[in-house]
Amino acid sequence: MKLKLKIWRQKNNTTKGAFKNYEIDNVSSDTSFLEMLDQLNVELEERGEEPVHFDHDCREGICGTCSLYINGQPHGPHQTTTCQLHMRSFQDGDSITIEPWRAQAFPVIKDLVVDRSAFDRIIQAGGYISANTGGIPDANAILIPKPLASEAMDAAACIGCGACVAACKNASAMLFVSAKIAHLGKLPQGQVERYERAEKMVAKMDEEGFGACTNTGACAAECPKEISLTNIAMLNRDYMKASFTS
Repeated sequence: MKLKLKIWRQKNNTTKGAFKNYEIDNVSSDTSFLEMLDQLNVELEERGEEPVHFDHDCREGICGTCSLYINGQPHGPHQTTTCQLHMRSFQDGDSITIEPWRAQAFPVIKDLVVDRSAFDRIIQAGGYISANTGGIPDANAILIPKPLASEAMDAAACIGCGACVAACKNASAMLFVSAKIAHLGKLPQGQVERYERAEKMVAKMDEEGFGACTNTGACAAECPKEISLTNIAMLNRDYMKASFTS
């Protein structure tokens, strides 16, 4: 395959960036999108040019690091992570536009790499659970109804990639925050600080500069782990109760 690439290049978060055009040939349809970028970087280095900087880690779709905006969609044309997107999703001769996440709370570090540490600070604001577990408890010591356990596990599947923020017209982090809230809020161990946790995490989300949620559903549509919008409803309920009792 021969492709035309339009890639955002930016030295750092204090300088202006711009798109730069590249052409790449002999791309196998079986390679992943990140492997295609690896191939481009090898060619750039051979020509004495600076390679394109982009985030990656496990390349197995479970770490959430590979945050790229591809042809106007977070992670590209399929509801998956960028590292699990393969070049067979494109055609020979295609033009592909590659950008970093666009959000005030995700400042560009360099090229396609953004700083998503705001997510870490939101999680940190949620604090810890104070349930006294003592030593290593038996797996069946705390009985949890199967529906609640399943819902908690579904919420815990969030990998914090930021696709929900990138897809939202307001750059809202509500889907991410609601997944973290639901993960603990649906389990008995997370009940003690449940409402306080919601209040603190929402306050931190606002402080970090994320926008408001308008329930368009774009976040869930692009989420590679299919986090449900019902978690946002739970977050809103918990936050409302926290506001009345705090």
